[in-house]
Amino acid sequence: MTNKEDGTQPNTEEGIGKKRFLELGPGHYSDGHPLDEVQYLECKLILKPERFTAAKVFFEYGEIASQTAKNYGIGFSSKGITLKPQSREVTFFDTADFRLYNNAFILRQRIAYEDAFPAGDTEIVFKFRHPDMQKTADLDVRPQIAGDYRIKFKAEALPLKDEVGGYRLLFSHNAQFPLSQEPVGASLSLSNLAKIFPLLDTLKKPGADDLELVSGMIVEEVLQDLGTLDFGYGVTADSNIAIWRERGTHKPLCGEYAFEIKFKRRDELQEKAMKRCREFFIALQTAGRDWLSLGTTKTGLVYRLSGNAPQGHE
Repeated sequence: MTNKEDGTQPNTEEGIGKKRFLELGPGHYSDGHPLDEVQYLECKLILKPERFTAAKVFFEYGEIASQTAKNYGIGFSSKGITLKPQSREVTFFDTADFRLYNNAFILRQRIAYEDAFPAGDTEIVFKFRHPDMQKTADLDVRPQIAGDYRIKFKAEALPLKDEVGGYRLLFSHNAQFPLSQEPVGASLSLSNLAKIFPLLDTLKKPGADDLELVSGMIVEEVLQDLGTLDFGYGVTADSNIAIWRERGTHKPLCGEYAFEIKFKRRDELQEKAMKRCREFFIALQTAGRDWLSLGTTKTGLVYRLSGNAPQGHE
């Protein structure tokens, strides 16, 4: 059973590696489309920023992850991986009273850079993130746009908020599409955004509803691939490590180690493999305890810089 307040997963049949993990109740959206199902499990560890003083530090943490995997009989391959960090620019938008984030919605814009220049179209991501999987699935996040878009429904595993050695789950229901396919002006106000995402109608209220850059901040994300974890039974996960810092001042905000399992159906997640995944995630918290920063998410850190109180759904 999930703790609805913070997503903590007690040791029951619904946790990672248990029979009912990611099992949704029946349902459909207003047009008859079946509910989206979780097809990604992403495990994340937020890391203290002060350790990230040079690119080689990425591989120093990678060694901790690699050795921990070995201790638990988990395969790890870094074949073809070289020290070549990628750079991305990340921004968040919300109303002045944080109506999106305080209601578990996130609006993010991201663009990748290659050789110091933007590479490809800017990506818009709109998501609902909450510890209640069914509630997250029930919300239809499909955008009302003429162009292409992609829906991603993720389970996100994080450490417990105040201690090492456990995990909690958030569920993130995402819509992604290129900025070039966004109707003109849609990102300038909540009212216009609600024309793309009608589920936001309930957040509209009289007066100014302009969307602003959260904390006035442009985040520089530096991301390094580390390799592939193999939990057995066909269950693998690509892993990476990143640092978020403020563009301009280069002030570090946090680091993050993450690995992600992709699947089409829940029954692909063999229980023994998922038990190894859970054990590895918990053991890595202890092995890299000195690196670990508890009690937040990357998005939450950016919002806290604006003085917004942490939210229960994060």
